[in-house]
Amino acid sequence: MKNEIDKKLTDKNIKPTAMRELVLQVLSEQKTATSLPELERKFEKADKATLYRTLKTFEENKLIHSIDDGTGSVKYALCQDACECHPEDLHVHFLCTRCKKTYCLNDITVPTINLPKNFSLESVNMVVKGACSNCKS
Repeated sequence: MKNEIDKKLTDKNIKPTAMRELVLQVLSEQKTATSLPELERKFEKADKATLYRTLKTFEENKLIHSIDDGTGSVKYALCQDACECHPEDLHVHFLCTRCKKTYCLNDITVPTINLPKNFSLESVNMVVKGACSNCKS
């Protein structure tokens, strides 16, 4: 597993460090997007600034993406392996209004946005809200 984690880091030009390996390990095990406060609880002994810098490094190198799901806390999720975070790579996110978990719906792409002339698209944040399968049953 450590070799897989290190490979993911080096493939994105990120130098493997103990903290980066641990954070990537935790993010890899998540089924939903994770907020910084949630990660801080998992790494109680870690320096918060180091944890934040790790997430920023991951995001800048397109290993993770951030999600503003309207809850007031930015969440983070792993990118797909081939993702470059270009508009064509963007996908829909689902926020369960009951359990407050945010899911990446990787198979549902964000619809094409036809902007006016001389406008350029950099990113789109599409969040669908409702009840997840766990809360619905």
